Amino acid sequence: MILTLTLNPSLDRTIEIGELARGAVIRASAARLDPGGKGVNVARALLANGVSSCAVVPYGGDEGRQLVHLLADAGLEMVPVPVRGSTRSNVALAEPDGTVTKVNEPGTALGPDELDTVAEAVLAAAHSADWVVASGSLPPSVPHDVYASLCRRFSGAGIRVAVDTSGPALRAALPAGPALVKPNREELAEATGMPITCLGDVAEAAGKMRAAGARTVLASLGAEGAVLVGETGLWYGRCPVDEPRSTVGAGDALLAGYLSRVAGPDLDDGEQALREALAWAAASVGLPGSRMPGPADIRRDRVRLFPLDPSTPLGD
Repeated sequence: MILTLTLNPSLDRTIEIGELARGAVIRASAARLDPGGKGVNVARALLANGVSSCAVVPYGGDEGRQLVHLLADAGLEMVPVPVRGSTRSNVALAEPDGTVTKVNEPGTALGPDELDTVAEAVLAAAHSADWVVASGSLPPSVPHDVYASLCRRFSGAGIRVAVDTSGPALRAALPAGPALVKPNREELAEATGMPITCLGDVAEAAGKMRAAGARTVLASLGAEGAVLVGETGLWYGRCPVDEPRSTVGAGDALLAGYLSRVAGPDLDDGEQALREALAWAAASVGLPGSRMPGPADIRRDRVRLFPLDPSTPLGD
């Protein structure tokens, strides 16, 4: 079972438009409302593909109740934790070429007592977990070392921890020895202080993150694929998308696809896990909003792995 923790969940409204024009009145062609937050998305992707998961979700206010209602309607196993503030709402404007403009609210502050309650809920649910996924931005007032503290606690209990966050929270988590971190290109650059302009930079920065304490690094590069660097090797791959609709949640689908191959008794932390991750991420990009892909959406035959050429440049 894979347990996810989302400290800053959201309601995600995606609005499809023809073209974004600042200051204009724009008519939408479609709109949808999805439960959001990185850990929530990971759990939704796993659920869509029959992988056992459970989401720990702090919630508050009318938005929070609507979030819990949407997750319950979807059949997601979860541990809802009530908090005093209101759950945030995010808006994404999606253009036909796949360009997405997002406006994310900061979220509600969590007091020390609420944070302790959430941590206890995670610990209570983690007894049967293969992995705990700690992911997403931190709400206001939450200390940046919260993922590091949880990582040490779970690792001490023999549970593997995946961390997907950014900024100080990601840097603080590395010395805690997470089994996996999943930075995107910008997060990789920020965490290591390196400019990331080619695949060689990605591999070098991933190596720095491993030297800092992470055992495996799954670096997502958007349309240019992903690089996996772990104890058993290094792999690079891509999966084309003919008609991109939304990149919202694609990184979460990437992480979910990877975890689906490394949870349980049949572990595969290399080539096949990266193939699965890329297939899930590409399928997500072809879907509207932050909808997570199911088996009918995933095209594993389109994934291609390549020898990593360090000189290969990355787009802007």
